[in-house]
Amino acid sequence: MKRYELVFMDADETIFDFGKAEAFALAGAFEQFGLEATSDIVRDYDEINKGLWKKFERGETDQATLKIERFRLLFQKVGVYLDEGLFSDAYLDWLGKGGFLLDGAEELCEYLAGKYRLAIVTNGIKKVQRSRFDNSPIRRYFESIVISEEAGSSKPSAGIFDYACSSLGFHDKSGMIMVGDSLSSDVAGGANYGMDTCWVNLSEAVNNTDIAPTYEVRRLKDIMKIL
Repeated sequence: MKRYELVFMDADETIFDFGKAEAFALAGAFEQFGLEATSDIVRDYDEINKGLWKKFERGETDQATLKIERFRLLFQKVGVYLDEGLFSDAYLDWLGKGGFLLDGAEELCEYLAGKYRLAIVTNGIKKVQRSRFDNSPIRRYFESIVISEEAGSSKPSAGIFDYACSSLGFHDKSGMIMVGDSLSSDVAGGANYGMDTCWVNLSEAVNNTDIAPTYEVRRLKDIMKIL
């Protein structure tokens, strides 16, 4: 089995249960504005948000626009009249409190930290990710938290990995691996940078792309069999 020294990990849907955090934050923000986040609203938001993050990965929008645009589109669709900017601020505050871990995530991080250098590489929003990690029991396992907003580059671009490697003082691509749930962001980004990759496919999705991860797991605990 190949030996690595540095493990890069994604955050949302790799360690954190983002779906749970998203529903929690929408419920809190809508209640704050005297409204209810129905299941239809949560579903519509998730669809809109995912589409905008895909555009962000392709460099077709930026985070400042994304944070507001997703709620403009949502409110337009469901017929709600709220200030998108004020609502976005409230939503991000609630999302920063939603540090829900996926089952087995804490055990996995403890295991990996005993064998490798660990670092997070995430495209998430700085305000949210810093809050969640700072209040999470897994923060102590990670040497570095690299956030696209701070790095000035986002996955799948090489710039965020250059930033991460420079901050860690480690540049041996044969000795690093990227672990994450997104083929287009984590796996493509890691592969394009020249490192091995592990696709965390917890939803058992079909890979109908030409992106080929080095490894694929369908349960977090199976990462321990690879690493």
